[in-house]
Amino acid sequence: MPNPFSGLMPALKVILEEGRVLPATGQAMEDLTRPDHEEVIDRLRTGDEQIFDVLLEAPNRQPYVSLQPVYRTERHLLRYFLDGSARTYFLGDVIEGNRRSPVHVAQIGAAAVYRTDNGRIKVAGIRHKIVLMMDKQAVSFGERVEELVNNAGPLFAFHDTMEDDGETEISSPGKEPRSRAAHKAHHLMAVLEDELGRSLARPGGQWLVLDGSLSKDLFRWHTVPQFLGVAKSFNRQPRFKLPGARGGRVVNLYDLLADLPFSARTCAFAARAGKMAVWYVRIREQKHLDYPLMGVLKVEYPNFGMEAVPSELINEISGALIAERQVAPYGKDSRWHAHLYAIYLAEQAIKNSFISIEVLKAGLKWPLDVQGL
Repeated sequence: MPNPFSGLMPALKVILEEGRVLPATGQAMEDLTRPDHEEVIDRLRTGDEQIFDVLLEAPNRQPYVSLQPVYRTERHLLRYFLDGSARTYFLGDVIEGNRRSPVHVAQIGAAAVYRTDNGRIKVAGIRHKIVLMMDKQAVSFGERVEELVNNAGPLFAFHDTMEDDGETEISSPGKEPRSRAAHKAHHLMAVLEDELGRSLARPGGQWLVLDGSLSKDLFRWHTVPQFLGVAKSFNRQPRFKLPGARGGRVVNLYDLLADLPFSARTCAFAARAGKMAVWYVRIREQKHLDYPLMGVLKVEYPNFGMEAVPSELINEISGALIAERQVAPYGKDSRWHAHLYAIYLAEQAIKNSFISIEVLKAGLKWPLDVQGL
């Protein structure tokens, strides 16, 4: 079997020749994002909005709305589902004089699945890249490494761990490149998700469900029909002004969701200056869960017209989301309680395209096998 990472070998050879490499113990080791990346990104994309006090639906003015599940056999509303995945591995440190840079390789990808009329799921599109990351400015040969990786073919890419991208420098602030690598990989994964989602040719009336918060650059999606975002992890800081007598009352997220019944949604609030409607849906009963925020989805609906969204449409979307939770990957993911089954299948589609950690450790092992390079 040829080494699937052979495209990185010329660049890694330069690193080995130009600097002194301190390899990771046990070869490559996975780096994870801390804190939860999805929650951090949702907080960044929410921006400065700390109190959601404008309702963005009509005619409903109730804080909570009971729902009936909308099953596929009744109306097949949600057809396309898109998710991404990123895995980041620390290969070691390269040292040049008094300067150092961690070296990481990441596998990032996005997959969209389509559900046919009979309920079968098939892959509608997939993107996959292998990314080499390091602090390019920390060593004199960073530009050369970048050029070699970017010339290795479409599967491979180089990214500077310390380069600002509008999110990584906020989600993982500071000047330590190793702590930023996993966050950078997730940002690059989101770019692939964005490209794949906007490239899907979808018939009218078939909705696309994106996993996670909607892109910060919503304007790039204004020509894409019928899509929404669902987040399993979300910003916990906002407060909400609920409608009611005497001007209503302001509650925090915990109070809002603690009172949210099963198979119900909150009212829809305006976000991003009215260009997006946000509401929460409880897809699982609290009695089976450990925490009020479990079993809840945050739904983000683009509202480019900035007018009130029909409550009937919100109810229909929310009912379809409740129906999607019937099969759950219990034990496969710590967020199983808020998973939508088709989103889970999209995630598995991209993860199954990733090269295994065993092959990665064998293919990216110091000292490198650079014979013939």
